[in-house]
Amino acid sequence: MDEYMSAPRVWGLMCPGSREEVTRARRWTRDILSNHPCAHDAELIVSELGSNALTHTASGSPYGTFQLTLSLSPRTVAISVTDEGGHPGEPSRTEADPDDTHGRGLTIVMALARRLDITGSQHGRTVTAQLVAPEQTGVTTC
Repeated sequence: MDEYMSAPRVWGLMCPGSREEVTRARRWTRDILSNHPCAHDAELIVSELGSNALTHTASGSPYGTFQLTLSLSPRTVAISVTDEGGHPGEPSRTEADPDDTHGRGLTIVMALARRLDITGSQHGRTVTAQLVAPEQTGVTTC
């Protein structure tokens, strides 16, 4: 592998704070990771983190935005969603009741990701989930 291909490749997408943008962010992720074994898990993580940004922060306000960044190396995909803040508490995993329709997003992300990092403050946070593809050839899931 030459030097250029060994470095991570990075893509960024700025999304206005509307629900339709989560669908666009998923499609964008699917296009970039079209043949990557972690593509499906990455799409789900983008959906959960994007929805959380819109629901729990100023990113979901009329002029809000969230930023999605994908970093891709041969076996690793890092998905980062940066929100506009406005919520004093750090994102946390919650236990949802069986009948609840919300409250499982971060739990799903934590189950799929090899690593999860949360940085920032009430003025804006970045949540980064890292996926690692299996070393075996022919394996189609993370």
